[in-house]
Amino acid sequence: MRMWIYVVRRLLLLLPVIIGVMTITFVLVSTLPIEEKLLAYYGPSKQGYSKTITCPSGVGMCTNPSYTRGVHALGLDQPIYVQWLQYMKNSLTLNWGSTDHGSHASQSLLGASSLPVTTVLSYFLPYTLELAALSLLLILALAIPLGNYSAVYRNRPLDQATRVLSFSGFALPGFLLAILLLLAATVAAGQFTQACNGQSSPFFNFFGSWPPPGCFPGGILPSWIGTYYQTSPTGFPTVDAIYHHDWYLAWESVKRLLLPAVAIAYGSVAGILRFVRNSMLEVMNLDFIRTARSKGVPERLVVSRHAGRNSLNVTITVLGLTFAGFIGGFAIIELVFGLKGIGLLLAYSILPSPDFGLIFGTTLLFTIIVVAANIIVDVLYAFLDPRVRLG
Repeated sequence: MRMWIYVVRRLLLLLPVIIGVMTITFVLVSTLPIEEKLLAYYGPSKQGYSKTITCPSGVGMCTNPSYTRGVHALGLDQPIYVQWLQYMKNSLTLNWGSTDHGSHASQSLLGASSLPVTTVLSYFLPYTLELAALSLLLILALAIPLGNYSAVYRNRPLDQATRVLSFSGFALPGFLLAILLLLAATVAAGQFTQACNGQSSPFFNFFGSWPPPGCFPGGILPSWIGTYYQTSPTGFPTVDAIYHHDWYLAWESVKRLLLPAVAIAYGSVAGILRFVRNSMLEVMNLDFIRTARSKGVPERLVVSRHAGRNSLNVTITVLGLTFAGFIGGFAIIELVFGLKGIGLLLAYSILPSPDFGLIFGTTLLFTIIVVAANIIVDVLYAFLDPRVRLG
């Protein structure tokens, strides 16, 4: 089977996954009381979500006209299957409306501004993608070499050290490690911090995607950073800082991503390292490895060329599952470090008042990222093992 046919088939098989996640999200939101949905629609400053009000005559209670208008505007007076079809249509056309003025996300992250949900997602997505790329790079740079060397030098000090690393990674929650890293970096910074508006705060050297307002060089945002910290021309902060030759802000961007990436990658490295080690040990005992050694092939080439590539099959599969896992943890890590990513946006869009447009948009976006990662893993697996394409 040709590779492109295999890729198309995998794409078609993963479409039901996206539809399934969207449907589950719809069902969960549908279980909320109507008053909660109208609260998000009208905002906490209005009373349109109250079902009844005192009658104008002052006698008894009457149905609130604003309540009826809100129910109709949200389509809550339609049958459930009609609501689902409309939701699917809006999701597939990326039409989630605008952010709610009264939501926590709008007030805290956007300054109470109402913007199209797709626009807001485009502002926050690049930060998450850069964090994901750096986390994945750390995982690949640490897990595969350490796992291979742990298998080659089995039961030696290096193997024992990787076992300690593995066990601690399983035992230490990511959010706790993130808090400890943030506190340690803040304490270690000590006096080596820049003064901002007459004050010195090492905490803000590592918290947030950028320095606090007024702490940029010259006290103003560069022209390539917008009001909501979106950057141009690519939208990716580190890339844009390098593009504009602003090395100070490029370093600031990388520095503020490094600790969150370590917190995310640490647990994943612990898990993948064990799979790499076990897979490598299994391959090292196969017949073709013994044949290569009997022919006088140097041990370095036996490990790197013969055993290394064959041990990657299981590793890549586990890496795809791990990617889905650490993407799910971005909400907590970005919240701890104040990074302006999709995870922080999702956390702020849920509590204390939900913003359903942002909830639907961020959930679908995370689903697409995970599905895309699984497609890449499947393609890499088929590339390394042609038997997968022929099966």
